[in-house]
Amino acid sequence: MSPEEKGHQDSEEKGRQASVEGFANEYIAVGLLMKRYQNVSLVDLPLSTYDLIIARKNTDGSEDIIRAQTKTARKMISFVGGLRGGKDRQYKSDIKKYRQSTKTSDVVIGVKEEEPGKYVLYFVPTCLIEYLDQDSISLSKIECLKENYDILENCKNRDFVIQKYREECSKKKS
Repeated sequence: MSPEEKGHQDSEEKGRQASVEGFANEYIAVGLLMKRYQNVSLVDLPLSTYDLIIARKNTDGSEDIIRAQTKTARKMISFVGGLRGGKDRQYKSDIKKYRQSTKTSDVVIGVKEEEPGKYVLYFVPTCLIEYLDQDSISLSKIECLKENYDILENCKNRDFVIQKYREECSKKKS
């Protein structure tokens, strides 16, 4: 096997592993969220811009649906979608690269394995992604969003999210 063929084989294996990890993280996020909100489900729509939904009862008895996109988080969270990795790198649909926004989902959930078998969730509302105007963010800059269920539950309230981000995340920078 030539070095080029070996590199291609390694690349395919890394792509498959990343794909498996991504799918597993969707289930991990659903499991963790289900313990808190009960009515959480994966979305079985292959062209959807979000992976799961959280159905919550409001204080007035109405129901609110939160559309969430899950992302594997290591040192950062990417807000970009529509790309393919692994063995199937050719587009077979009309989906192209895009940044998560309030049009595509309500929140991006970064799933991070802090130690073997121990996972934490980072909640990044898409209104904050629009405010930040960037394709990714370092986890060190959003520690205030780690396990912040208040942010998740208010992810559609732009004023609340931006104010909390400025108060809680930006204060660490100064």
